[in-house]
Amino acid sequence: MEMHQLRYAVAVVRAGNFSRAAEQCHVSQPSLSQQIMKLEEELGERLFDRTKREARLTPHGEAFLQRAVRILEEVDAAKREANDAKDLLSGTVTLGVIPTVAPYLLPGVMAAFAKKYPGVEMIVHEEQTTRLLKMLHGYEIDLALASLPLEGEQLQIQALFTEELLLALPPSHPLSRKAVVPDSELEQEHLIVMKEGHCLGDQVLSFCNRRQVRPKISFRSAQLETILALVTAGMGMSLIPAMAVSGGKKHLPVLRSLGPRKPERSIVAAWPKHRPLGRAAGAFHKVLLSYLQSTGGKRS
Repeated sequence: MEMHQLRYAVAVVRAGNFSRAAEQCHVSQPSLSQQIMKLEEELGERLFDRTKREARLTPHGEAFLQRAVRILEEVDAAKREANDAKDLLSGTVTLGVIPTVAPYLLPGVMAAFAKKYPGVEMIVHEEQTTRLLKMLHGYEIDLALASLPLEGEQLQIQALFTEELLLALPPSHPLSRKAVVPDSELEQEHLIVMKEGHCLGDQVLSFCNRRQVRPKISFRSAQLETILALVTAGMGMSLIPAMAVSGGKKHLPVLRSLGPRKPERSIVAAWPKHRPLGRAAGAFHKVLLSYLQSTGGKRS
């Protein structure tokens, strides 16, 4: 019985089928299926009932899964304890970050961390929130930086900061003459938002629903920089996190606050409650908090 076989079995359960599990484990589906079959042969029991679209645990599989998860947790804890025994001259921090935070927050934080711990390697995954949660529970990342709300009672969540979502307007738009734009003015305006699955897009639409305004969704994009360019070109307006338009960037759209209540988003750090941060990840967490405190809430 091999550790990777246990990880594959757990991945199949969480993904729901072999193809998605193989993709998440970064192996081919035939290779993953072969390893699961070898595991079943060694155990003398079938772990999964297979169909074309899904894989379900058999009663034997359900019993095996509980022990497999505990084994993986113990092995992971042993690795972290071994790394903790070092003087942090080496090691690895695997971080997951949503795309609307990574390019604006990470450069400054990672530079500060690399200066203090030059021997520690950092691996960064930019993913949507749903994918980050799966990676946390699958031991693929140490901690995640994401935006509320986050689902999962098994997560340890620490608030980092809250930032305003600014209204981005084309330079020639009539609303650009107002210092604060009433949210009712968004009614029937052309709005550019993030693609489905990106939490920022959901937050913008949720804000509009709460204010009972109905803008027209004209474009969706996976990149904030593309949205900024489209707004500047006069293709519509959008709500943009403050961190994305700081630092004296050129060729930005006109930025205004919305009223009477400013829309905001809250950025948090999250990791599994049953899996405390290891030494390297804990050191990064401390540097992150120190960096945010030293910048007074201003991100790079």
